[in-house]
Amino acid sequence: MRGLANCPRCSALFLTGTSAVCNQCRNKEEQNYQKVYAFMRKKQNRMASVEEIEVATEVSEKQIREFVKQKRLHPAQFPNISYPCEKCERPIQDGRICERCKLEITKGLKRHESNKELNSKKKVKEDRTYYSVENK
Repeated sequence: MRGLANCPRCSALFLTGTSAVCNQCRNKEEQNYQKVYAFMRKKQNRMASVEEIEVATEVSEKQIREFVKQKRLHPAQFPNISYPCEKCERPIQDGRICERCKLEITKGLKRHESNKELNSKKKVKEDRTYYSVENK
């Protein structure tokens, strides 16, 4: 559904829909991408770090990392570019979180499930009623 919104970058009014920013900001972003991609296509620049790309193209580090995150620049082709893990900020080249954080989350979920299972077993034990039969 299309609606009217303010651009998060420049505060201009625009119709939402296909983009989260106004046409002017989207065009500027595309120009920046073309600048970065043209720089990275040169063989001598393929091993450049994000900081080196930023200096050479004058495109912000944040924007370059966003291009990687959007998979517009592929780390397989450019191995020294990355973006931060959403949990711990370590540099990653794929996904939203790093392997260490994935493992930590998985362990936490397993721990939660086992605690849940133990609590349900305790509850079953507590709900039992024991009767004693006296021999007279």
